Amino acid sequence: MSDSPILSTHGVSKTFAVKDGELLAIQDLDLEIAEGDFVCIVGASGCGKTTLLNMFAGFIQPTTGEVRLRGEAITGVEPRCGMVFQSYALLPWKTVRKNVQFGPKMQGIGREEREAIADRYIEMVNLKGFEDHYPPELSGGMQQRVTFARILAANPEVFLMDEPFAALDAMTRQVMQQELLRIHEESGKTTVFVTHNIDEALLLSDTVVVMSARPGRVKTIISNDLPRPRKIDVQLSSDYLRVKQEIWGHVEEEVKGHMEATGVTFGDDD
Repeated sequence: MSDSPILSTHGVSKTFAVKDGELLAIQDLDLEIAEGDFVCIVGASGCGKTTLLNMFAGFIQPTTGEVRLRGEAITGVEPRCGMVFQSYALLPWKTVRKNVQFGPKMQGIGREEREAIADRYIEMVNLKGFEDHYPPELSGGMQQRVTFARILAANPEVFLMDEPFAALDAMTRQVMQQELLRIHEESGKTTVFVTHNIDEALLLSDTVVVMSARPGRVKTIISNDLPRPRKIDVQLSSDYLRVKQEIWGHVEEEVKGHMEATGVTFGDDD
């Protein structure tokens, strides 16, 4: 593994135009992400988690500062970063196989090779036998598996995931978390995963980045040393509860500070 970060931000701030003027979403944010790391980003709603992910993808540009991939500034949509959204973002008129082949096809890979690539990743996400089904015929969890296979087939250097399991029921979410851990172990891809769920962050991550309330900055970075492989019963361990309490303490402090700064208190009727 290289000593240089695969992703980094340097003095990044992001301002959006709003009806009443400007909204400072992120301010002076510095962050380095190591290659192969599974990083979960947590924080209060509105702290800029998704904004940061969109800057890593190159969908939006910082107002000031610089976002870099392997030391080079990201100045446009970055194909080396593959994004997984909450919604499945599949082509409903194409089969599972054709959806997964889409990235390699756009890269100019020949039919025989892209069919082999698709078969490999469809099997990796445990969808063998569903190659000729269409997305509307699949459950939500299965559609998200197709999304993972499609991203894997495009072979990005970084996976960016914006609460990909938020729309799933609790049982399916647990299954998908375990599937993602397995895929990460097999692929070795750097993964940046946004979540509101501290339990999810602890189950998945090597590193947890806690962001401050808006404007978002890095409040603290916590190394997650819980032993792997991780199962749901890890949540019963004293180490797990200790780290969870530490993360929650940081998040709670930011939420309360933001509420006090904006004049909002618990029990307000408005």
